[in-house]
Amino acid sequence: MAKLVVFGATGYAGGKISAEALRRGHEVVGVARNAGSVPDGVDERQGSLHDEEFVAQVAKDADVIVVATPARAIDGKKLIDAVPGLVRVARENGVRLSFVGGASSLLVAEGGPRLFDTPEFPDEYKEEAGNHAEVLYLLREQPEDLDWFYVSPAAEFGAWIPGERTEKFRIGGDILLTDENGKSVIGGDDYAIAYVDEIEQPKHSRARFTVAY
Repeated sequence: MAKLVVFGATGYAGGKISAEALRRGHEVVGVARNAGSVPDGVDERQGSLHDEEFVAQVAKDADVIVVATPARAIDGKKLIDAVPGLVRVARENGVRLSFVGGASSLLVAEGGPRLFDTPEFPDEYKEEAGNHAEVLYLLREQPEDLDWFYVSPAAEFGAWIPGERTEKFRIGGDILLTDENGKSVIGGDDYAIAYVDEIEQPKHSRARFTVAY
C-alpha cells in the first residue's frame, strides 16, 4: 500500500486519481486551498503547495506527491513557482513527485510541431498550456536523484467529457495519440487508472507519458 498526497484533490483529475487509489487500497491525503468535497475515505487537509513548510509536513511519510492543480496564476502565483519547493521536499524525503500535465506540449507528429504551436490551437488556452509546458521542461532539468513523472492526457480531457470506465487505453511518450478518426480523447476514470498503474508499477521514471484511447 502506498501513501499519496494529492494537491488539487477536489478537482476533476485529482478527485479521479484519489478515488482510484482508494479503490486499490492505498492511503490518500487530499489537499485543497479551501475545504471542499473530496472522495469518501480521503484524509482532507487545507493548505497550499506554495507553502513549503506545509508541503514538507504532509509529505514527510508519503510515497508519492500528486500535483493536480491548474498551472495558471492563482492568487498571483503559478504552478511553476511551487516546483522548486516541491523538488526540495521530494528529494529530502525520498518521495516520488508526479504531475497531472497538459496535452499541449505533446508533438502532433515525430519531429513536431507541438500541439500548442499548431494554427488551430485555441488562443484562450495558450496561457494555461504554456504554463503546463514550463513545468515539464523544468522537471527535466532537475538532479538525477529526483524521481518524477508527468502524465499528459489526450487533447480532449475534462469534466465536460467524462466518458465511461473502459480499462482499455493506450500509453504513449511525447507524441499525441489519436484514434482512426483523428480524435484524441481520454475519460477521467481511465486516465486515473493509468496514473495509479504508474504509481504501483513504475515504468516512466523521470519521464512524461501520455494516455488516450
